[in-house]
Amino acid sequence: MSTPVDSIRRIRRALIAGQVLAGIGLGSAVSVGSLLAAHIAGGDSAAGLAATMSTLGSAVAAIPLARVAMQRGRRRALTLGASIAILGGLLIIVAGGLMSLPLVLLGLLGLGVGGAVNLQARFAVTDYSSAENRGRDLSMVVWATTIGAIIGPNLNGIGVVIGDALGMPELTGPFIFTVAAQLAAASMYWWGIGPNVPTVTVTKAAATTAAKLSRAVPFAIAVIGLGHATMVAVMAMTPVHLVHEGATVGEASFVISLHVAGMYAMSPVFGILSDRIGRVPVLILGQVVLAISLALTALFPMDHTIVTIGLILLGLGWSANTVAGSALIGELSQGPKRLTIQGRSDAAMSASGALAGVLAGPAVTALGYSGLSIAAFTFVGAAVALIALIVTLRSRESSE
Repeated sequence: MSTPVDSIRRIRRALIAGQVLAGIGLGSAVSVGSLLAAHIAGGDSAAGLAATMSTLGSAVAAIPLARVAMQRGRRRALTLGASIAILGGLLIIVAGGLMSLPLVLLGLLGLGVGGAVNLQARFAVTDYSSAENRGRDLSMVVWATTIGAIIGPNLNGIGVVIGDALGMPELTGPFIFTVAAQLAAASMYWWGIGPNVPTVTVTKAAATTAAKLSRAVPFAIAVIGLGHATMVAVMAMTPVHLVHEGATVGEASFVISLHVAGMYAMSPVFGILSDRIGRVPVLILGQVVLAISLALTALFPMDHTIVTIGLILLGLGWSANTVAGSALIGELSQGPKRLTIQGRSDAAMSASGALAGVLAGPAVTALGYSGLSIAAFTFVGAAVALIALIVTLRSRESSE
């Protein structure tokens, strides 16, 4: 007979496995989705819409999925989101056959809901974590994304071959893996989480503390959003910059893969640090690393090696900011509005990324790659100011 501890362990494994599968399933969303959109439109102008629609889908779905989780449980919310992503993948395959750009974009919007599931999963694991291990458990779910992020894109070439062999519309073969992986993730969430699983009890004192600290929550959400905007703005334009400076597409892609490794691979380290030394010190560390990254890309834009180091640091800074910030929000939102607050955090994070991605292109045109990096310092500066405000609020409210 399983015990509550056994059930909690099973849920953690299900969430981690779901992240791996979802990462594989979303591997085609931006890269192949962009190529398919450009192929149908007959030009590159539509390619950028692929990433925008995918990110928009994540932003739009975050709060509704949080409401489902609040009313029906995490199991149904995560399974529903993965199911919508399945429908998005199927719609893209159909759209490829019909050569319909609007349907491709709608399908990418649906796939973006899978991104919202990934974000919610990191909060879901904190439902079953003690305060001492919340950062560690959250970071392990974030880390699991690394595996899917590496495997997913490498399946695209195989997917194209399989699609051609099956007579599928051009560039739609990789979405076979998308649909299959999201189906497996939905099954994992449904059967792995199960109904009526107990969460870690929040004591009355902790609930009271969380309620007192609720005024700091919007600022913690904003810090995560600013860090995400910093990362997306510079990351999105780096491949274009490198290719214009003589790098091959393969070399530019390798730089982005190292950046992605920086985003996820070290997340357990930041999770453990946030448990041991506190959320705020790790948030500050994240801003320092982001600032160093921006300094490198601003001062040495022509040096591909230094730009690569800058992109790795950009990923590490994002990881520290996201893991510690998410753990802090989980800590400050233990009351009845917990899931709503987490949904708002996910929506703000996705929306900030989408906005940064849209503005990055015009910024590079007007200011250059170095100018973009310098402009991104404003996000880091704003985040530092908000962290100081969070510290002030926590100090003031703890004495009330």
